[in-house]
Amino acid sequence: MSADVSIAGISTYFPAGYQTSREIAEATGIPQEIIEQRFGLRGKHIAAADEHVSDMAVKAARPLLDGFDPSEIDAVVYFGSAHKDYYLWTCAPKVQYQLGLGHAFTVEMMATSGCGPVALKVTRDMLLADASLRAILLVGACRESYIINYQNQRSRFAFNFADGAAAVLLRQGDDGHRVLASAIITDGSFAEDVSIPAGGSVHPASAQTIEHRMHFLDVPNPQRMKDRLDPISMDRFLEVIRRAVERSGFTLADIDFLAPLHTKRSLFLALLERLGLTEAQSFYLEEFGHMSAIDPFVVLSEAERRGRLRAGDLVVALSAGTGYTWAATAIQW
Repeated sequence: MSADVSIAGISTYFPAGYQTSREIAEATGIPQEIIEQRFGLRGKHIAAADEHVSDMAVKAARPLLDGFDPSEIDAVVYFGSAHKDYYLWTCAPKVQYQLGLGHAFTVEMMATSGCGPVALKVTRDMLLADASLRAILLVGACRESYIINYQNQRSRFAFNFADGAAAVLLRQGDDGHRVLASAIITDGSFAEDVSIPAGGSVHPASAQTIEHRMHFLDVPNPQRMKDRLDPISMDRFLEVIRRAVERSGFTLADIDFLAPLHTKRSLFLALLERLGLTEAQSFYLEEFGHMSAIDPFVVLSEAERRGRLRAGDLVVALSAGTGYTWAATAIQW
């Protein structure tokens, strides 16, 4: 059994629909310059009404499978948004079936927007632990633009939520981009700060929950969340990055490229400054927005397409998600 796990390829898909910063400003009442400068958003893709996460995941994955023997894919793992085609439903089996991967078993994982680096760790561990597994297809998608209530200013942190999908093919061996170590920190004191209030067992769907628009993302007390999150978030980001690269045999000074989730522009620039990186050593998703767990893979795909990644680069996939979890995975490009 190989002691290495590598990324054989990354592919993405984005819906044709697009919402500009001007349109977002009109919908929210927030000035366009604030949307662009502080939110860091010039526009974002919006899925069609009949385009669901399973559809987008399949479209993202198909290019990766060209010329690949389907029988060599041993597992399909869905790691994207929990806002899927149906309530209490698994997306991965439908993706497996539509891609013709009948040999593969399926499983799903959930860590909200932080799940990209987590999914890399879990699938790497699976491949290293089980010699019978040769390749795993990671698929993730986001349609969270549909669960935003632009009239609810408590949830304005989510106004950058967008739609899209990513697929990542991992396999045993070093013939590709080697997945190295990871680090994850969770602070469960934030567990109830962000949710869709209705639809679960606390507030089952009813005429009242619909009338009160309780089926959209909400933050009951945004100021309390901000007061607790802002003082620790940068330190947690830097801590998971440091742990991931040190466990991989490197230091922070060795990092060549950062692949982060979409955040407000000031946080993105502050992260680069703290790591001693330039904007050319990352890619900011200002024309894509935030797509739940798939952001780091969109960054890697777009950076490779633009020639920003070189063989041998030490790359860090970085994300965080409500709950609250910060996660980083190092990759040798």
